[in-house]
Amino acid sequence: MGMDFYKTLGISRNAKDDEIRKAYRKLALKYHPDKNKTREAGERFKEVAEAYEVLSDKKKRDIYDQYGEEGLKHGIPGPQSDSNSPRRTYQFHGDPRATFAQFFGFCDPRELFGAAFHMDFDNSPLPGEEASRLEQDPPIEHDLYVDLEDINTGCSKKMQISRIRIVGQGLPRKETKVLNIEIKPGWKSGTKLTFSREGDESPNRIPADIVFIIRDKPHSLFKRDGSDICYTAHISLKQALCGATIELPTLQGDSIIYKSNGEIITPHTVKKYKDRGLPQSKNPSQRGSLCVKFDIEFPDKLPHRLVASLEQLLPNC
Repeated sequence: MGMDFYKTLGISRNAKDDEIRKAYRKLALKYHPDKNKTREAGERFKEVAEAYEVLSDKKKRDIYDQYGEEGLKHGIPGPQSDSNSPRRTYQFHGDPRATFAQFFGFCDPRELFGAAFHMDFDNSPLPGEEASRLEQDPPIEHDLYVDLEDINTGCSKKMQISRIRIVGQGLPRKETKVLNIEIKPGWKSGTKLTFSREGDESPNRIPADIVFIIRDKPHSLFKRDGSDICYTAHISLKQALCGATIELPTLQGDSIIYKSNGEIITPHTVKKYKDRGLPQSKNPSQRGSLCVKFDIEFPDKLPHRLVASLEQLLPNC
């Protein structure tokens, strides 16, 4: 069961934008670790920030309302539930102070607490109302190449980014941050993971989202076709006609022995081994197939005596 972001902010599911901002403002001030020293304040401060990040963004809120937290973080079905469409995912950037600073205009929390805690939270002007009119910088996209072995099992990647942050009296400072990326088994090439507002900060602008786009890293043995894995076995003309025993590699690390057993192998022959491909992104317990194609090496020329023998032996078909 995922988080109930509406319950976290203490609002109804049909709450309007100003109600969301007002709820976040009140709870962020209440649980900010610089003001609230209780043990649970830090975790509540983070939960409130994540709830606000999702519910204050119309696209994320629509997805959350339809698919819940699982849909946001573990893959959003593509248009019309097309299984071939890459999924879009969201991960909270993990820095509730950045959300707080963005909402309150990058002010020093100590200065804010000096006055804000003597104000009427429900009736005072909302900094978020002004911020909502700001334009956001366009998304910054990065391709993330992932080995097929990692797509097969799922993995975690750590990506370091550099960004500009506004500190103190509005001074820019360059900093680095490590983003944790959870890649689920079977994710398709083109799947996008969005880290909200992790771009450079600048006055009167909303920082850009950082978007990582999953790409399949070229493999020395296999090619991907959806959830299927394709492998090309190189054989001689003699093996194609007279029979062959071939050791086939798999993405799981073991081997499969294929025997033609008198079957003629042609350039169009394809052998499929079920459940030897990649997990299906929507249902990781099900897998695609290992598809084996054959590249037959033909000789450049044959001796005349052999050609004559073959003419006698081979059928006219």
